[in-house]
Amino acid sequence: ASEPILTWILLALVSAFLLGFYDVAKKASVDGNALFGTLFLCSASGAALVVPGLVLTWVSPELAARWHMTVPDLGTRGQILVLIKTGIVTLSWTLSFMALKHLPITIAGPVRATAPLFALVGAITLFGEMPSGRQWAGIALILASYWAFSVLGRKEGIHFSRNKWIWVLLAATMVGSASSLWDKNLLQRQKLDPWAMQVWFSIYNALLQGCMWAAFGRGERATAFKFRWSMLAVGPLLLAADMAYFRGL
Repeated sequence: ASEPILTWILLALVSAFLLGFYDVAKKASVDGNALFGTLFLCSASGAALVVPGLVLTWVSPELAARWHMTVPDLGTRGQILVLIKTGIVTLSWTLSFMALKHLPITIAGPVRATAPLFALVGAITLFGEMPSGRQWAGIALILASYWAFSVLGRKEGIHFSRNKWIWVLLAATMVGSASSLWDKNLLQRQKLDPWAMQVWFSIYNALLQGCMWAAFGRGERATAFKFRWSMLAVGPLLLAADMAYFRGL
């Protein structure tokens, strides 16, 4: 029994490690840059990696299977469920990128690290999970660390209770936690294939971000869009982190 436990703990650590670089890449991409263009290119970089496998599955299923690139069919219900996930994540991304434009990564990173706390509340409420004593101790550590960072943040001129971007980032974190709970539902209850879910989410996310750029991009006249190489890393890092996270989940 210890081997599966160690496996998902290792996968969770790998996912967290990759998400750290993912946050840094997001900050480097959006800092002083146009929001919606950045969002689109960051999401498109992930979609570009999965589209070839999907096309190959349609054109030559045998070759896709031989190259281990097959994308299983989700069906209509599965597609709708992934679309809901995409809407949740898109909202989280938009709020997160807005906050990252105005906050240092040393503050934004720890605030985002409170996501497990919100996910835990949802897990208790929706899935009936009850933390152990050690897990409650971990939650207390998260809260204590959050308080400590709020104190340290004042030295950088950031007052947690009065800074609106902290609240925007907290909202993004809570929405992101809702996405994690939805993932748990899709994988454990709905039994969706993890790889197919990642593929279609990446495509839907890029399409939705593209629509948002077309609709709202012209309103960002104060900030011009500038291409940065870090944008091309955001999507692949999220794909890799999610791959480890879904296998652990």
